[in-house]
Amino acid sequence: MKVSCRDLGTMDYKDCWDLQQSLFDTLAARKSAGSSPVPGTGNTPDDAGTVLLVEHPPVYTLGKSGHTENLLVTREALEGMGAQFFHIDRGGDITFHGPGQLVCYPILDLERIGIGLRGYIEALEEAVIRTVAEYGITAGRIAGASGVWIDPEGRRPRKICAIGVRSSRFITMHGFALNVSTDLGWFTRINPCGFTDRGVTSIESETGLLPPMQEVKRTVVEVLSKVLRCKIATAL
Repeated sequence: MKVSCRDLGTMDYKDCWDLQQSLFDTLAARKSAGSSPVPGTGNTPDDAGTVLLVEHPPVYTLGKSGHTENLLVTREALEGMGAQFFHIDRGGDITFHGPGQLVCYPILDLERIGIGLRGYIEALEEAVIRTVAEYGITAGRIAGASGVWIDPEGRRPRKICAIGVRSSRFITMHGFALNVSTDLGWFTRINPCGFTDRGVTSIESETGLLPPMQEVKRTVVEVLSKVLRCKIATAL
């Protein structure tokens, strides 16, 4: 079983969302056709999907079950700051994407990989936990709050990675956003992921280090391959 990987560099959110949907539709069409390759796509029967790696210009996204009151400024104010806003079809509430944040969108057929949705989300969390450990950061989970947290059981829990996915017929899209060197000031305009009593952080904020984004991408792909037990082909 193999998964391809595409490094998109910096891409506008809407363009990337459209690309995700196209890849999602291709996987769904192949599944409906009995796992045969989709004509004209070059896909082979052992393809399980694609992982997209990207940074976005400043943008706020609100999940399908999110609450608009967690956006603390007007959309007009966001536009004045140079940020976009989208109400999208993933789970979760509101979050921010922007420069210095590695966003990973796995568009995968979970049945081909052999993992359920809950196990998949836990695998994404585990991949991030192992990635930040490479930079000396101990991270973990909070029950009932998806994502990856620093000091999850302590007095000052703070989120370093948000996770929100969509799944239909066990095909996924959306994914996770890891703060590497993100300007955390952008999060002051929202209640991140709907929380009012928990903060956000980044690798840079926790360590004082500024790891190269390409290095973080390579680590994420390597660890994700291990936790999902599939080969992710990449030229990173």
